[in-house]
Amino acid sequence: MFTLRKEGSVTSAAGFTAVAVPAGLKKENQLDLALVYSRQDCSCAAVFTTNQVVAAPVIVDRETLAMNNTAVRAIIANAKNANACTGEPGLANARETQRLAAAALGIRPDQVLLLSTGVIGVQLPMGKIRAGVETAVEILQREGAEAQRGGGIEAARAIMTTDTRPKHLAVAVELPNGVVTIGGMAKGAGMIHPNMATMLAVITTDAQVAPEVLQTMLGTAVHHSFNRISVDGDTSTNDTVLLLANGASGTAVANEQSRDLFAEALTFVCTELAKMIVKDGEGATKFVEIQVTGAATDAEAHAIANTIATSPLVKTAFAGSDPNWGRILAAAGRAGIPFDSNQTGLWVGIPGAEQYQLVAQGTPTDYQEADAAHVFAQPEFEIQLQVGMGVGTAVVWTCDLSHDYVSINADYRT
Repeated sequence: MFTLRKEGSVTSAAGFTAVAVPAGLKKENQLDLALVYSRQDCSCAAVFTTNQVVAAPVIVDRETLAMNNTAVRAIIANAKNANACTGEPGLANARETQRLAAAALGIRPDQVLLLSTGVIGVQLPMGKIRAGVETAVEILQREGAEAQRGGGIEAARAIMTTDTRPKHLAVAVELPNGVVTIGGMAKGAGMIHPNMATMLAVITTDAQVAPEVLQTMLGTAVHHSFNRISVDGDTSTNDTVLLLANGASGTAVANEQSRDLFAEALTFVCTELAKMIVKDGEGATKFVEIQVTGAATDAEAHAIANTIATSPLVKTAFAGSDPNWGRILAAAGRAGIPFDSNQTGLWVGIPGAEQYQLVAQGTPTDYQEADAAHVFAQPEFEIQLQVGMGVGTAVVWTCDLSHDYVSINADYRT
């Protein structure tokens, strides 16, 4: 069993603190650099972008975790600059950031991980990074760890780019041998698509978990959450999910029952953060759950759902509240997955309300256009497509594609 923690964040788990500072990367003295710190060594698991163009912090984190995944202590995250496509100077700057943070905190460089998000192809302004790191550590040391337990929400705000609101939550998980907490924060609004998206996420827990067990559970959780969302079909150079476990609760995830309970709660945290990203998609006005059932396998159902979720024609129909179901079937048909269109069924509805069947056996039903239009006009609605080939199922969350998305991305760098 697990319950939501009020105002939960990455600092809800025992032993974790966070500080956010304005380092001058954003305009108008906004928070743009965050430090997440654990007083105890952490087991760590991570999932990174599958993009072939990889940012310097991703390279450094992979190298670091190959050497040390049992004693991580800190994460430095910056906004406004992705430190991607920056060559050897970018790698050197990432490693220097790691070294600076380690020196200030009195720990080893291989105990520090990095996150960056923002514009590609621009070198990190190391003077600002250095000053920001030093200020964050000074605040942490001056005000004390307990004074910074509430810094998790500020940290979530500091990593925002085109996000309109911080994304964070935490749950308390009742295991057979005690209660543990899982907290998290994420950022993302554009370039959102498996695998994964322009998204960063930090998840913390005070449970005691071996790193190999942590990695398995994180992989499963990401598969069912961050890899089930799409805003625009683009996958970023910087995508990273980090999961840190410091054991500060004294409660171990050590048997099958506790692993199952912990994994369920971890997937819930990741799923809720993923949904927050879609709901805050650039220019988004609609949040849409796409369910595909009856595929030959779950993987094939996922492929069909992804194709629907990324279709510009489908997403603009969402934006216009136009129940143009033909676009949905056409998108499903080009997913590269064989199915018999004469066996398809399509339903739409508002969560918790009546579902309207628009298509049966591949042809339209006698539904009322006004009913379907009413569903598509809602801020949240569901689409279910049955393809009649087997028992494979998948759920994907997406949003509409509005004029505001174009406006945001047309002048992103300028």
